Amino acid sequence: MGTYKDLLLYKKSFELAMEIFNISKRFPKEEIYSLTDQIRRSSRSTNICTIEAYRKRLYPNHFISKLTDADMENSETQGWLDFAKECNYISVEDYGKLYALSDDIGRIIQYMINNPTKFGAGK
Repeated sequence: MGTYKDLLLYKKSFELAMEIFNISKRFPKEEIYSLTDQIRRSSRSTNICTIEAYRKRLYPNHFISKLTDADMENSETQGWLDFAKECNYISVEDYGKLYALSDDIGRIIQYMINNPTKFGAGK
């Protein structure tokens, strides 16, 4: 097994966090301490929880716990995407692209939770 950077979850969650960072630069200044900060934080936390899960993989329960944290953060990101779309800060097309990527991330997280040994947990 390589490093956490080899995980599809890491790659996709990093991509989503960077896409959100770039698109959120266009959000209004009055949103900087609310929506902008929150959506950036939750998308980045999904990625960081992935790294933490990988580092905890020797302990299956900890591995799964960190993945459930990643899932929570990813779900929060989806909520913030809903607000960004409804406030017309992002286009319907951008929303669809970002939400689809987040959905992919959620499916990968669930697969990892359901199959921890495939990712070195407990070895």
